[in-house]
Amino acid sequence: MSKKIKVAIIDYQLSNLFSVQHACNFIGLDAKITSDKKELESVDGIILPGVGAFGDAMDNLKKLDLIQPIKEFISKGKPFMGICLGLQLLFSESQEFGRHQGLDIIKGSVKKFPKINPKNEQVKIPQIGWNTIYKGKKTQSWDKTPFEKISQNEFMYFIHSYFTDPSDQKVILSLTNYSGIEYCSSIMYKNVFATQFHPEKSGPEGIKIYQNWASNISKDL
Repeated sequence: MSKKIKVAIIDYQLSNLFSVQHACNFIGLDAKITSDKKELESVDGIILPGVGAFGDAMDNLKKLDLIQPIKEFISKGKPFMGICLGLQLLFSESQEFGRHQGLDIIKGSVKKFPKINPKNEQVKIPQIGWNTIYKGKKTQSWDKTPFEKISQNEFMYFIHSYFTDPSDQKVILSLTNYSGIEYCSSIMYKNVFATQFHPEKSGPEGIKIYQNWASNISKDL
């Protein structure tokens, strides 16, 4: 990359963000952790990571006055990446501890894994550990996305009790099967890319996802 790409990692007080920053710096991005909405105006890309409760996350984003700047950044067509809770917050609403409104960038809802799967077997919640991502019959092609050159059924690292259910299945980039339950594990919608798993904790293939995302940013600069 000839020009150092500036990336803002949004800090809304619900995550250890240094592993994300380390992954970004490792591949040559100029990544800064920030809660300052003004800094979002001058960066080339934004990453919204996070773990924790959906409602608390939305409350913190409101308190920090970051909701409108995030929406404006996305509306300009600039690269945006969500990770784990950062994926879920993009959706219209969540059923976690009641009903909470999300950013409504992606139409759909966030649901909890059922306690019993279709085979009447008990499901261990949360899902913690390695699981595979794969394409379904209706998912998008991985060409020219951050999953380019990622193998089918590659293992990624997950930790979550809730999953996303998009209204439009065309936004789904990958699927994952946990305990007999198939769900959306990543989405791609225009300039918005987001994963339920943690690429920064998923070894070399996870780092490759960051590299692909950064390469796509550099093409537009």
